[in-house]
Amino acid sequence: MTLPRPHRVDLLIAAIGLVGGLLLWFFGLHTQVDRLFTERWATLVPLVVMAGCEAVRRTAPRAALTVGTLAIVADQFTYGSLATVLMFTDVVYAAVVYGPTAHARRVPYSTGLVTVGVTIGFLVWWQNAYALLVGVITGMISFLPAITGAIVRNHREAADAARLRAEQTALLAEMDRAQAVVAERARMARELHDMVANHLSAIAIHSTAALSLDEPTTTRQALTVIRENSVAGLAEMRRLIGLLRDSSGDGEPGAVPSLDALDGLLARARTNGSSGGLEFVLEDTRPPDGAALPAPVELAAYRIVQESLTNAVKHASPGTVTVRVGRSDGVLTVAVDSPYGKRPGPSAPGTGSGLVGMRERAELLGGEFRAAAAGAVWQVRAVLPADEKAGNA
Repeated sequence: MTLPRPHRVDLLIAAIGLVGGLLLWFFGLHTQVDRLFTERWATLVPLVVMAGCEAVRRTAPRAALTVGTLAIVADQFTYGSLATVLMFTDVVYAAVVYGPTAHARRVPYSTGLVTVGVTIGFLVWWQNAYALLVGVITGMISFLPAITGAIVRNHREAADAARLRAEQTALLAEMDRAQAVVAERARMARELHDMVANHLSAIAIHSTAALSLDEPTTTRQALTVIRENSVAGLAEMRRLIGLLRDSSGDGEPGAVPSLDALDGLLARARTNGSSGGLEFVLEDTRPPDGAALPAPVELAAYRIVQESLTNAVKHASPGTVTVRVGRSDGVLTVAVDSPYGKRPGPSAPGTGSGLVGMRERAELLGGEFRAAAAGAVWQVRAVLPADEKAGNA
């Protein structure tokens, strides 16, 4: 296993410490006298070893602390060097700042115990106040650097955690923004489809009829319907563009269609579906004095009826299309039944996006939606919550 290369700053610190120690040794500036090893060169051994520990203080902090501890102990048996002591304090500091988490947590406790042990030991041995001075010095070169390193490491970890939280917050904000954009695009797509699709479908059906039947009366009637739907579709498009340019920002734009306008909706459906032999009947069983519906529920119910009538004009066989709207037990029910079977004459193609849009409207409000054939009848059923909570869905 190859060891990582020492950091250039650590190499610089080691070089400065070594040069400073050599200068102190050259001028005979020592920290002690009358030691076990009286040869002057013996002081250089702990100095060189400690400089080597400084070189790997960041890349191998545990090994540097272990070897450095042995070097500082050995230095006590020589004349001693102030540079060796200062470098040891930095090795202790680096072991806490750069070492593994578990090791960094143990170092302050270990140096604290060593300081206390040395103080008590010298008090028992010397039995005078000098033992306290030795304890203070021991704490200054071991316990104090360890505590300083712990404080610095805690600050760094707190800063890293704060930076990570800030990045996560920014990421969540970006995700929320992207989801809001997608939701707004889907909402506007439903609005565009529901407002314009029925007019374009009527135009397609009656233009096909006008081209297929060479009768002046039929052609004139078809062109009249085409013109009416073109004007209505253009007005709806202008309204939608106006809403896009000046949105109120409250989720649904102003001038929301209401169920009170169902009569007009069925009147247009009668005009558009007359050529296909369709009749339209409205059965509104809502209580006349009932509480107002939340705007999103009102809009969703209106659009579901509108899209159901559009699909009937496009696909239903001749017969009666029945629209039922009722409210009871805190829910609004919408039911549309149309003849289901082979349709004579022209028809407009469908993509299925209308059914998807109706289902999305119901599910966004916490309601239910179902559309399926039951024998010779195509049934559309929607159950929407009619309380105020639905307005915040």
